[in-house]
Amino acid sequence: MEDILDLYDEPYDPQYPVVCVDESPYQLIGETRTPLPVAPGHPARYDYEYRRAGTCNLFMAFQPLGGWRQVSVTERRTAVDYAQFLKDLVDVHFPNAIVISVVQDNLNTHTGAALYEAFAPAEARRILDRLEFRYTPKHGSWLNMAECEFAVLMRQCLDQRIADRATVQRKVERWAQRRNAAKATVAWRFTTNNAREKLKRIYPS
Repeated sequence: MEDILDLYDEPYDPQYPVVCVDESPYQLIGETRTPLPVAPGHPARYDYEYRRAGTCNLFMAFQPLGGWRQVSVTERRTAVDYAQFLKDLVDVHFPNAIVISVVQDNLNTHTGAALYEAFAPAEARRILDRLEFRYTPKHGSWLNMAECEFAVLMRQCLDQRIADRATVQRKVERWAQRRNAAKATVAWRFTTNNAREKLKRIYPS
């Protein structure tokens, strides 16, 4: 835990960015009847029945000190999908970074082995050399600021019925563009000193 909290306390350095990574399933839901739009004196109205249209997966990358985030929508959550997301992080979003500190939980696909499953060994090694994995402790995924950003995404953008993955992608891209333009971030105040004081029961005695 202190490893993550001390990392968050480091000053901003564009050559050594700290990026929080998380993922979440999203249920695709379609309408069975055409909704009625807003009219004078009447709110928008939806039928209580709906149609399940499968699921998709959301990958979130969030750089708190840069006020930047990017969300990718994939059909599945596999090691190969995760590896491609990391490759884009290295080659597309942070091509000039020396090392990217990736804060993430201990999901079984969140390892360097995923890169070797997706790419040739030399390419996997190239990507991995640009990454430093920093894992949240077991039952401590709340320390990952990407979870905070996911909560904002769900509340501001995806709290509605969406029936297909392409529409989800369009909506989250627009949401991310607005948040990035505003340099929106998380006001993180929980420090190592706070942890030692408030969570001292979990420290070895």
